[in-house]
Amino acid sequence: MTSPALDVLDTVLDKAVLPGYSAVGIRLRQRWWPADPPEDALVGRRVVVTGASGGLGEAAALELVRLGATVHLVGRTAERLRDAAGRLRAAVPGAAVQEDVCDVSDLAAVRAYAERLRGAHETLDGLVHGAGVMPAERTESAQGHEATLATHVLGPLLLTRELAPLLERSDDARVVVVSSGGMYTAPLDAKIADDLQYRQGSYDGVRAYARTKRLQVVLAEELAAELTSAGVAVHSMHPGWADTPGITDSLPRFARLIGPVLRTPAEGADTIVWLVAAPGPGRRTGLFWCDRRPRPTAYLPGRGEDRDARRRAWAACDAAVRTGS
Repeated sequence: MTSPALDVLDTVLDKAVLPGYSAVGIRLRQRWWPADPPEDALVGRRVVVTGASGGLGEAAALELVRLGATVHLVGRTAERLRDAAGRLRAAVPGAAVQEDVCDVSDLAAVRAYAERLRGAHETLDGLVHGAGVMPAERTESAQGHEATLATHVLGPLLLTRELAPLLERSDDARVVVVSSGGMYTAPLDAKIADDLQYRQGSYDGVRAYARTKRLQVVLAEELAAELTSAGVAVHSMHPGWADTPGITDSLPRFARLIGPVLRTPAEGADTIVWLVAAPGPGRRTGLFWCDRRPRPTAYLPGRGEDRDARRRAWAACDAAVRTGS
């Protein structure tokens, strides 16, 4: 239960960034945030988690399994998936875990994977888009798309649409897009919309990551609108700063600087699991969350997106997925 004073404290933590995004923020918010899902919340339910061979994806998968879900671990490398699945089975004896190899940046691979799932299962209750990359240099997917755009936006868009028939058959399906607080540094403007493939200027992997994390918030909002009539809830979220390879390997200086206050992987994954399993998020759709609470999508009022830029960016992403090129 919250109060006006706690609401103010929560907002101050969020706007102050360092305390809000670190372990400090989540450990304070745990004192008043919404209740945990029931221990059997996901018994009999099926969830797909991309990027599940480590980091936040594996941490989320572990908690989803503990809540009773059958979890499909999706990743690019069979060996890493086997290792992750082994860790989950060791932690939760009898865990229902399946290892599914798929590179979500490859649109052909996504279509083939979705076809296999549709052929094997009638329903899907949860889809977590956790796959992420932060390349130091500009690289391209199998279809020639810039890697962060393909992994964070195009692949998830296509996978959600391809699995929509399964999601629609669930009585309470959830889609969760794992974004980042870094998206606040890249408001969607004409410059981004006109260069989604990041061909102009000097490539910056951190900047590319932030731009596509902003686009993921748009992705969730647009998918929420597409799927609302089917009763599928779609949300985006950011996990704060967690001790995962996404930070320690890609941002080593930053990780060393704030290492003592990094969240654990389980803390970073908490809101992912809550959005999939708790009753409340299923009654809403299209929101951006952190620490079990909706957050604004612009850091300051009036600093949101250029509507025309958003329209053009979304049209380009939609066209790329529909044509497969």
